[in-house]
Amino acid sequence: MNLPMRITFDERDYTYVVLTKGITKETTAIEINLNDIEYQLVCNPKGDWDVVDATVNNHPGLLKAIGRNIKLRYRL
Repeated sequence: MNLPMRITFDERDYTYVVLTKGITKETTAIEINLNDIEYQLVCNPKGDWDVVDATVNNHPGLLKAIGRNIKLRYRL
């Protein structure tokens, strides 16, 4: 069972769950669940995490912040 993680973005609190198991420095894709919607974050050549098939409705700024949060949490 994955524990929920919290992030504050634009003065609002969000809770998400990392679905990918065994994250290491070699991990190039991470799946998360945010508001009962699953997203896949992939590492771009710059080392930032971006969302696959993101739209404006998916809050790309929030998802990038979650990617940075995961990067710091797992020391990627």
